[in-house]
Amino acid sequence: MPDKSTILITGTSGFVGTNFYHAFKNDYVLYGLDITKKGEFPTEDIYGWDEMEKIPHVETIIHLAGKAHDTSNTSDPHSYFEINLGLTKRIFDYFLKSDSNTFIFFSSVKAVADTVGDEILTEEAIPDPKTAYGKSKLEAEKYILGKSIPEGKKVFILRPCMIHGPGNKGNLNLLYKIVNKGIPWPLGAFENKRSFVSIDNLTFVIKQLIEKEISGGTYNIADDPPLSTNELIRLIAISAQQKPIIWNLPMGMIHFIARMGDVLHLPLNSERLTKLTESYVVSNDKIKRNLQIEEMPVSSVEGIKYTLKHL
Repeated sequence: MPDKSTILITGTSGFVGTNFYHAFKNDYVLYGLDITKKGEFPTEDIYGWDEMEKIPHVETIIHLAGKAHDTSNTSDPHSYFEINLGLTKRIFDYFLKSDSNTFIFFSSVKAVADTVGDEILTEEAIPDPKTAYGKSKLEAEKYILGKSIPEGKKVFILRPCMIHGPGNKGNLNLLYKIVNKGIPWPLGAFENKRSFVSIDNLTFVIKQLIEKEISGGTYNIADDPPLSTNELIRLIAISAQQKPIIWNLPMGMIHFIARMGDVLHLPLNSERLTKLTESYVVSNDKIKRNLQIEEMPVSSVEGIKYTLKHL
């Protein structure tokens, strides 16, 4: 039995899995479970989903593997359930039969709501996801919560908002490319506030859950405080050594262009416009209260700056 705590991470080749490997490799004994051995995780410590019986004893299982939200809306809706729900069933059933004591499932705030408007999303909100991605994550949550948990085992369901850090992909990269090319940001008329979570804060939370006596349950994960897209543009411009150019074009014109993007498969479509301009503020009060901290270790501004250095 190793002196260090042992962890199994599913989805080792992904963005979060890769960052967790670098953050945890010196403090824990790590094993991986994935469909590929590509990535930075040592190949000899990665097992396939058909090799689960070969996995050594681990104290903690972190379930990251899943199908990410496809903003282009070209994915088969069934594939979300096949992967996000199907893999969760397999690894959680494995956990229940094993001698592991902690299970950490990465769900998403999208399992609860696609939009929140002027509200602040808390863990008490009644889930009403609209996309196949959100629905599949919610079904995975329900599967976990519907099982009887043996004494001595703890289960955490984490609902992070948009995760960013080294290796980040998605809308943050799109924004960076736009600003770095000196292209004016045309969405300045949209005023919003959005929650993000840096990989550093996420890593901090996971370590706390593993090393301290934290009550199991469902937790939102977010940085302090939320930021607007216009604030993001300014931060990106500073990082790219560019002058921020923000235009306040009429909202009606922008919505028309986005609808055209839906038809012509342009970079700006209705869903991406919503992601870039809507307010989506997530409360992290519950996790901070249980961790007995007043603020997350890394502020939202510092976290974004760190991510931008690695784009």
